[in-house]
Amino acid sequence: MLDREVALALDYALKKGFQVHPDALDVLEGVDASELQRLIRDLVKTKAGKNAFMISRDDLEEILGIKPEGELTAEHSVLFDPTPLITSAEGVEGYNALFASRFAKLKKIVLARPEASRLRSSASAASVKDDEEAYVCGLVTGRSSERNVTKVALDDPAGTLEAVVHDGDLRKAADMLLNDQFVMAKVVAGRGGGLVARELIMPDVPGSGSEPNRSESEVYAVFLSDLHIGSKYFLEGAFAEFVSWLSGIDPVARRVRYMIIGGDLVDGVGIFPNQDKELAYQTIGEQLQKADEMLAGVPDHVQIFITPGNHDPGRRALPQPAIPKKYHAGLWERGNVEMLGNPAMISLNGVKVGIFHGQSIDDIVKTTPGLSYDRPVDVMRHLLKVRHYSPIFGSQTPIAPETEDMMVIDEVPDIFHMGHVHVTELGSYRGVLLVNAGTWQGQTPFQSSIGQTPTPARAVLVNLKTFKVYYKDFGE
Repeated sequence: MLDREVALALDYALKKGFQVHPDALDVLEGVDASELQRLIRDLVKTKAGKNAFMISRDDLEEILGIKPEGELTAEHSVLFDPTPLITSAEGVEGYNALFASRFAKLKKIVLARPEASRLRSSASAASVKDDEEAYVCGLVTGRSSERNVTKVALDDPAGTLEAVVHDGDLRKAADMLLNDQFVMAKVVAGRGGGLVARELIMPDVPGSGSEPNRSESEVYAVFLSDLHIGSKYFLEGAFAEFVSWLSGIDPVARRVRYMIIGGDLVDGVGIFPNQDKELAYQTIGEQLQKADEMLAGVPDHVQIFITPGNHDPGRRALPQPAIPKKYHAGLWERGNVEMLGNPAMISLNGVKVGIFHGQSIDDIVKTTPGLSYDRPVDVMRHLLKVRHYSPIFGSQTPIAPETEDMMVIDEVPDIFHMGHVHVTELGSYRGVLLVNAGTWQGQTPFQSSIGQTPTPARAVLVNLKTFKVYYKDFGE
């Protein structure tokens, strides 16, 4: 039976002497009711002027702007996935290897800078003479402010070096340094002995002049995070509406070829005290089964990439392997689903997308002035400056003792996708598009108690050819 709005629209066309081809009915049923009458009136007026009294599917697709324009190119590949690279390193030896790898990888990045030709080890730089400049690099092992100076300790394979920062603006930069991050410093001999830092240089993203990779075909990627399926606060109706929209006639929906889910696919079990009282599904298997069912409606031509977060099953320490297949094989067996670790890097029509759930924001916000959960893109910029997804060791975010530091941002992404904080926000940094995708979970009792307001049920869509961003809000 036809919807009342469709029936009324057809009745209007028939009374004007028009016929409606049966193929057009599917399109009419997908049009928003508030637009349907106007659409038919405009079409009748246009067609009558041409003495054409048949309304076809082609007519509707043309006036709606959804007429197919040939096959859209959709080519993807995985550039980095930590899952097969995770080792069994343990203890002090494992962490020694991890930090040695971190230093070597980040030093390799700064070696591209002209100043790097004057790099010296910490031991060599300790003996610089008056008016002599030297460059040193290392991992920050200490930072303290006293009166009008900030002291910074840097560690490299040759030992530890301490430099004092006097300059006001440079002190602000020094106060933003994170423990265990990499930095290169220009130092000179101090008048009373010791070393004075005159410049602090981050590994950073290359400046102006570099253009992001773009898709030749005008396709969209949709960015999601923090679905928390299994929670009583998961917005199942809104998510079902979103999945249905992907199969509809909306011109943007018809061009979506990729979906990226950046962690916390499910709410998990035992993540926080008394979590069971907030769960609609009490086991990981049931939660993943529900996730599988919810994603089953996504069209086959949309490739889905799923990475884990701190609520998903498997290893909690970073880097995380993909959600283990043993908990629910259904997702792994879907032809249009790719299960990856955290962090990961993928290529979508040549556009490089870096994916990180964002656990380290908990440590960074607590230790860095001016950063907050409400502005996650500021933290994302900071991570790109230090070229590391989780630089602080020994705080709230667990980091595993790997022989290679897979949290270093070796390759600069064109799009940096993060989640974790349940706040939708967009930004940019030196040509990199920053996307924090929010959540599909309503406000929880804990969030309410601390005054945290999430921005749920928003799909963030990026045109991979133009890099224009499109919001679609399913929570209204």
